[in-house]
Amino acid sequence: MSTFLSDHFGIDENVFEAYGALNVSVINDLPLFIDPFLLFHSEKSEYVELHENIIQYLVFLRDRAAAGSVSEGQLQNWYCFPEVKQNWLGCVVS
Repeated sequence: MSTFLSDHFGIDENVFEAYGALNVSVINDLPLFIDPFLLFHSEKSEYVELHENIIQYLVFLRDRAAAGSVSEGQLQNWYCFPEVKQNWLGCVVS
């Protein structure tokens, strides 16, 4: 069984390295995140808007915590950021 994309398609790993591409695992899910600072520095207005929305949400969380009125349910719903269950990069579909 192939472990990486390069194995599955018979591509030399150095090709990925030279191109600057990620040689993803085909058997493991990959934890991914969006760097909000990359959104902030983007020239795309929709990305800048996403960054502003992230900041607004963080301000909301700060204000709620400062008010001291956060229930257990609110804590779980507002402050916990679980990993995305499946990004489909960790499997190869034939």
